[in-house]
Amino acid sequence: MNNKFDALKDDDSGDHDQNEENSTQKDGEKEKTERDKSQSGSKRKVEQFWRFYSHMVRPGDLTGHSDFHLFKEGIKPMWEDDANKNGGKWIIRLRKGLASRCWENLILAMLGEQFMVGEEICGAVVSVRFQEDIISIWNKTASDQATTARIRDTLRRVLNLPPNTIMEYKTHTDSIKDNSSFRNTKITL
Repeated sequence: MNNKFDALKDDDSGDHDQNEENSTQKDGEKEKTERDKSQSGSKRKVEQFWRFYSHMVRPGDLTGHSDFHLFKEGIKPMWEDDANKNGGKWIIRLRKGLASRCWENLILAMLGEQFMVGEEICGAVVSVRFQEDIISIWNKTASDQATTARIRDTLRRVLNLPPNTIMEYKTHTDSIKDNSSFRNTKITL
């Protein structure tokens, strides 16, 4: 009796269709219950996040040099983290005054899973600087060009970016190389 059809082979009671229908109905109810639990849990997480987020200072209200990081649970906002080490990030430089709206649109798109790339998104960063602000979204697999292109296109759409907006993709291995060569540079006066 390896599957439900094996049980039906030896049963000549004539209740085959009803048994199968009851089993299918129970399976359907079970799937619906699981789906409802999952959606309820997701909704709860979004509500909890929004309660926290509504009390935060917006990036546009910050002065000086500041960074906000929003990463999935268990992922550190570091190039060396296991989830990030083979990945990269899309970088968008914004003129002052746009960071708050763009940041909010980005994190809502992440929470709403609008990128449709599965578990590929690791997190996002908004960096407030004196002359400009920078938003980046980090992903797990830099070598997957189709996924990075989908992230770019979704990012362009959810941030409502003009077609001429410059977007840069940088792998974390390149970031590590650039940073380590900067640290090893000696300046002689």
